[in-house]
Amino acid sequence: MAMTDTAPPTPFVRVDEAGKIERPRRHWGAAFRALRRLLSDKEDTGQVFEIMAALNGASTQYGYRRLLTTVQGGRIAYERVELAERLMDDAWLDSFAPVTVGATYRDFVRSEQLSAEGLAEISRRNRVKTEDRHPHAWFGRRTRDAHDLWHILSGYHRDALGEACLVAFSYAQTRSLGWAFIAVGAALKSLSGPKHPYIQAIWQGYRRGKAAKWLAGEDYTQLMAEPLDTARRRLNITPATIYNAIPATDRDLAVAR
Repeated sequence: MAMTDTAPPTPFVRVDEAGKIERPRRHWGAAFRALRRLLSDKEDTGQVFEIMAALNGASTQYGYRRLLTTVQGGRIAYERVELAERLMDDAWLDSFAPVTVGATYRDFVRSEQLSAEGLAEISRRNRVKTEDRHPHAWFGRRTRDAHDLWHILSGYHRDALGEACLVAFSYAQTRSLGWAFIAVGAALKSLSGPKHPYIQAIWQGYRRGKAAKWLAGEDYTQLMAEPLDTARRRLNITPATIYNAIPATDRDLAVAR
């Protein structure tokens, strides 16, 4: 805890004269412009980082402090594993047995041609300050790099509806306002699509995230070795029944029209 309180202020975090974290200003205009671009092209991941930078306030700092209150959090913060580096280790990913979280993640990122480093590079291009040598910045990187792992745990795919449901899930988990902003935008956009329960699916994503155990407090390197079904039961991640009931062919129409 002392490391958080005594570290000098950096561009990533501002501390007032009393030593309290200042809540960063929110930039709604920038967020709305980025949301319009994202809803026009769900693959424009850079807009997600623009929104998060504009709206997230001090949620990353508060998340780090919450981590330190968990049973494993002190050790996780002390070890400060760079999750992206682990997730880019092909030999490590290949070591996981079938049906584990790690094997499912491995198959997912390879089939989708994704990489944790690719996501990190997009965030750097969008000037997101997560590369600082500061515990809050490390926690921000860890949260960013776990995004595709949360896809696996939540059961949401990379179609537009799946991403919208996952950001609602993520808001419940992190209380980062940027996620809520994207989820609401996607829900409103879905009103112009086919008559499927898109909004109910997104709302269920939020409720599932709220009911689940706090994922940011997990040791992800240990979690990867668990059978996926076992991990979901332990973390109280319930089935995405409404999302799963919508035909896969219509899930991209939820926001991309």
